[in-house]
Amino acid sequence: MANTKLIEDAYRNAKEQYAELGVDTEEALKKLNAVEISLHCWQADDVGGFETPDAKLEGGGIQATGNYPGKPRDLRELRRDVEKVMSLLPGKQRLNLHASYGDFNVRKVDRNEIGIEHYQSWVDWATNLGIGLDFNPTCFSHPLADGGFTLSSKEPEVRKFWIEHVRRTRIIASEMGKQLGTPCVNNIWIPDGSKDTPVDRVAHRAILKDSLDEIFAEKFPKEHLVDSLEGKLFGLGVESMTVGSHEFYLAYAVKNNKIVCIDTGHYHPAEQPGDKISAMLQFLDGIMLHISRGVHWDSDHVVTFTDDVQLLAQEVVRANALHRVHIGLDYFDASINRIGAYVVGARAVQLALLSALLEPTGVLRELEEAGKNFERLASLELLKTKPFGAVYDYYCLTEDVPVSEGYVSEIQRYEDETLGVRQKTSRL
Repeated sequence: MANTKLIEDAYRNAKEQYAELGVDTEEALKKLNAVEISLHCWQADDVGGFETPDAKLEGGGIQATGNYPGKPRDLRELRRDVEKVMSLLPGKQRLNLHASYGDFNVRKVDRNEIGIEHYQSWVDWATNLGIGLDFNPTCFSHPLADGGFTLSSKEPEVRKFWIEHVRRTRIIASEMGKQLGTPCVNNIWIPDGSKDTPVDRVAHRAILKDSLDEIFAEKFPKEHLVDSLEGKLFGLGVESMTVGSHEFYLAYAVKNNKIVCIDTGHYHPAEQPGDKISAMLQFLDGIMLHISRGVHWDSDHVVTFTDDVQLLAQEVVRANALHRVHIGLDYFDASINRIGAYVVGARAVQLALLSALLEPTGVLRELEEAGKNFERLASLELLKTKPFGAVYDYYCLTEDVPVSEGYVSEIQRYEDETLGVRQKTSRL
């Protein structure tokens, strides 16, 4: 049980310290509370989906490791897990769905036949919770993706199948946005590429461009649908060339008025994804962030409060672009408690945003413009030890969610009462 007086006293102290810097903690919390973080459904079940009873992640240059007990076995259990996660987070959340997570008890179809009826139960669920949905085509874990190419395939029938799949996801996403009253981001990522050195890169990229042109020929209201394109550096089995690279999609998005998804694990380890934000915002209406944590060459570790995540948050806040940047999570760890992975990652992003919102950006800019670079550096270092954690604890208290390490015991209880029961019944 949280000690309310200690939390409130710590917050008052923090509020005074930030006030001395010219920062209003109440205003910072107000802005943080308006940020919606899009939780990714695929952390809940290791990117399996529910197209078949034994659905699992296959191909696509991605891999989930581990087999922690208690994985949801159907949509009802997955929704229950997501609701539990949301109950442990302050602020607002959305849910990001992959197409493979449809309600296929309605009618079994292949991916080129999906319709809103396969996701209406998700829309109804979101309506009851008062949240928005985001969406993604699923261009992996399918026999027609085994050849390594989907939208950029040189085989007309393969390409036709995937064009129709992605075209339908846009229709579904637009209907989601219409019904829920909040734009649905439909984020397109494809696994296309080559394991060894290809010769004909240009043909595959020309085909991808034509496929996208065909997909985007149909127009939808922006208040219902936001089209996003997500590139990648490489993946397992596509180490030598990824057709949909960052450069390809950035160029396409600028020319065709789309937005680009920055997945923070999809770049060279020496790159700073946060540095790209201010550059891309000069030419794009918005950006989608898929926040993950890269470890060496593996991109999808649980988000923690790292320098990279802090820079992302700082650059969004410094650019006054919270209203132009869609923030979501994208990782999957099957080796630890899946609910815990969600909560750790989401809270890390909120902490980074809060830390950025508590920065005296105006003062720092004045130092920079005056050429006082030592003073700027010293100020940035001093900010690192300011008590933003006390402000976040107070935020959790006012939002009536577990404070500090309090969420750990809540997740342990859920594991004992729910996840453990699933594991036992699965063995029967």
